[in-house]
Amino acid sequence: MPDYRRARVPGATYFFTVNLRARRSDLLIREINLLRETVQATSK
Repeated sequence: MPDYRRARVPGATYFFTVNLRARRSDLLIREINLLRETVQATSK
């Protein structure tokens, strides 16, 4: 199991890039609310 080191800063902002193999797909735009909910759920 990986041992990730993360700085835990309450209220911090994180930036990350998400790509799809099919670069022209609009999936991430169509499902942006699901992506937001997923990120929020995994941040708890």
